[in-house]
Amino acid sequence: MGFYLRKSVRVGPIRFNLSKSGIGVSAGIPGFRIGAGPRGNYIHMGRKGIYYRRTLPSLADGKASPFSDVASGSQSLLEEPTAPTHDPLAEIDSADVVALVDSSSTELLAELNGKRRKLSLRSTALVLSGVGLFLALVSSFSSQMLVAVLGIGIVGVLAGHWADQLRKTTVLLYDLEDSIETAYQRLHTAATGLASCRGVWHIAASGQVRDKKYHAGADTLVDRKPTSISFSSPPFMKTNIDTIAIEVGRQTVHFFPDRILVHAPNGVGAVAYTALALEVAVSRFIEDQGVPSDAQVVDYTWRYVNKRGGPDRRFKDNPRLPICAYQSISLRSATGLNELIQLSRTDVAEEFAQAVEHLASCVQAIE
Repeated sequence: MGFYLRKSVRVGPIRFNLSKSGIGVSAGIPGFRIGAGPRGNYIHMGRKGIYYRRTLPSLADGKASPFSDVASGSQSLLEEPTAPTHDPLAEIDSADVVALVDSSSTELLAELNGKRRKLSLRSTALVLSGVGLFLALVSSFSSQMLVAVLGIGIVGVLAGHWADQLRKTTVLLYDLEDSIETAYQRLHTAATGLASCRGVWHIAASGQVRDKKYHAGADTLVDRKPTSISFSSPPFMKTNIDTIAIEVGRQTVHFFPDRILVHAPNGVGAVAYTALALEVAVSRFIEDQGVPSDAQVVDYTWRYVNKRGGPDRRFKDNPRLPICAYQSISLRSATGLNELIQLSRTDVAEEFAQAVEHLASCVQAIE
């Protein structure tokens, strides 16, 4: 998809506008808005071609701010092994997001995590409305009173929702220099290639195989789950760009123009591009869950193999399995980021890695 830099972002009734002069804020309804910006405060009214706008006096002057064979698993055997056939799977997982702190992102992370911890007024209003409606029902209130209680509850929930949007949302508006915008557009294009893969998986854990005959002759056993690569904004944030989002288990890695943010249910962490170690590799993967249409089959094996690599004929249910060439992307940082993504194609990850490296150099050049 093409990268697009929007000029405005809406948070509830508030709209943030980005212009060459700076950042402005306005609020209102269709036909009537009041705003403040780098050129002063104003009131704007009118619809259908007839408009009225007047600048309002300011209370104070202010400045405008800115990638070995691996098998995906084994199934029930006719002959059960008497000892473990593989080592325990070791998790491939990042540290707690609160430990992922880039020095240049300290203030931003403090704001993001602080707002996430705020009590949800919508949830509170929803609970109170439910309690009120229950008490009204058990108290045999009249139908008019029930409607009134229900109406007040709906208004309270809506008001709480709007208030939460304003209290818990952080707004990031980007006005990018040409070099950064070009580099980020390249990263978006490369990420589109990743997202186009028919198979995308997150590798959550891996372990060494002790007895290969039970695991299709593989050296390593992995735990993987399908995941997605998309273009979206993180929760509790509004930006004028669509960031690249890679889901890695319960966490999501978002690639912004100036940094990487890692979102988890318990908070947000940050990694600088200059601190990111991104590695791409190609592997032979024994596929027992269906071969994606864009994958390349390079060989075959059997679910249970003998010492020569042929089918172990002691097992009746011993299907032939394809071996595919897959590509992987490893994301690591000294602060604890540790994620592994597997792709069904082998021609897309290199461009993504090069785009990340190029963006990192552009960001470093202007710091």
